Amino acid sequence: MKNLAIAPSDSLSAGPRWVSEEQLRGALTYQDAIAVLEQTLVDGYDPEEDGSRTRHHGPSGTLLQMPSASRAWCGTKLVTLRDDQGSTDLPIIQGVYVLFDGKSLQPVAFLDGAGLTALRTPAMTVLAVKHLAPFEAGRVALFGTGVQARGHVEALLSVFRPTSIAVVGRNSERAQTLSQWIASLGITSTVAGPEVVSEADVILCCTSSSEPLFDGSLVQDHAVVAAIGSHDPQSREVDTTLVRRSTAVVESRSSAMREAGDLIIPNEGGEFEWNTAVTIREIVLGEQAVDVSRPRLFKGTGMPWQDLAVASSIYMFT
Repeated sequence: MKNLAIAPSDSLSAGPRWVSEEQLRGALTYQDAIAVLEQTLVDGYDPEEDGSRTRHHGPSGTLLQMPSASRAWCGTKLVTLRDDQGSTDLPIIQGVYVLFDGKSLQPVAFLDGAGLTALRTPAMTVLAVKHLAPFEAGRVALFGTGVQARGHVEALLSVFRPTSIAVVGRNSERAQTLSQWIASLGITSTVAGPEVVSEADVILCCTSSSEPLFDGSLVQDHAVVAAIGSHDPQSREVDTTLVRRSTAVVESRSSAMREAGDLIIPNEGGEFEWNTAVTIREIVLGEQAVDVSRPRLFKGTGMPWQDLAVASSIYMFT
């Protein structure tokens, strides 16, 4: 693992530097990114103090902004979501991250926003799984077939060595392609239906679904579920049954109350209370014990501090 000691004032360049997706992936592995996020929490950062995601709706789509700051760095991610998804070959989601030195407030780098998201999101999920699963993540159920699904496999393999990964996707061809790629990594993989959750130790939900993906009553008591596919209060990947059965773990209570539809919807129905949720910071710091007698549900929406921590580390190694 890289030396993650950061000394920004010693590494400022004459002007802002562009960091491509290829460069950022060469600078930091998933294992490194997991360590960066964990160390940020250990060093005392409280995600409850983080900036909030803002949305501006324009004629062609939505502009999202995600600002965060520490003593060493500040920055923001700017991401666009295009409404007309079939009008061009360009990606639906495009973006850039702008990094500033925290003391001088000098802009020091622009990073590929999509590549940064593809790195930090799986890293955050696997950090949570590492602390919530008191066992090897043997049997994995993976919902989704896109960039995040593949990234979550890579991140998971940087920490665990699963015995099998079952792929569940709406597009059977894409599911088969992903399963074959997983098998090429030496992991047993099949294409399966949602009922495979009844056999899984870890369930990863990496989809854009607005409706629950599976029956929460099928999930085993010892299982860990990570739902990271949305930051929309009206969308959810898991049902109220699972939420009611589980210990809910969030990145921060304030961000979850704004954006985590998986928990907001059950709360509005009187099936979930926010004061029962624990944060990943509390678990990493040992302030909350993990109850392994019931499912653990990690609901991630993605937060600005995660982008800042990973982007600043990438800058130091490019």
